[in-house]
Amino acid sequence: MSAFASLAGGSVWKLASAVLLAALLVTLSAGTTAWWLAASARDQAQAELRVQHTLVAQLRGALDAQNAAVAAAGLATALAEQRGELARQQAAANARRFDLALARVAGVKAATCTEAMPAVNLILESIR
Repeated sequence: MSAFASLAGGSVWKLASAVLLAALLVTLSAGTTAWWLAASARDQAQAELRVQHTLVAQLRGALDAQNAAVAAAGLATALAEQRGELARQQAAANARRFDLALARVAGVKAATCTEAMPAVNLILESIR
């Protein structure tokens, strides 16, 4: 072998090892950078997730309060409907009593207060 071939052979290995070392450094640098970016993105995503969890908890609380208000309004409506039905029944009963009282005094003719008072008393006693 010639001296040039042995020098070139030795230089090729040096050059190849330098290129491999540079490629290894670039790969490690890129890997470290990617790892750092991934960790940063993970930390940011976890922070956003905590914010979203807080928001969801607040919304759930608001929904629970709204559901409780709707349930209370429904109960109040049901109670009001019951009171209304009782009032209608009471008004119907009073109207029947008043109609009966008016039927009893339908033929009464009075020209003075004294003549009208027995009929008025009958009406008042009937609707009491």
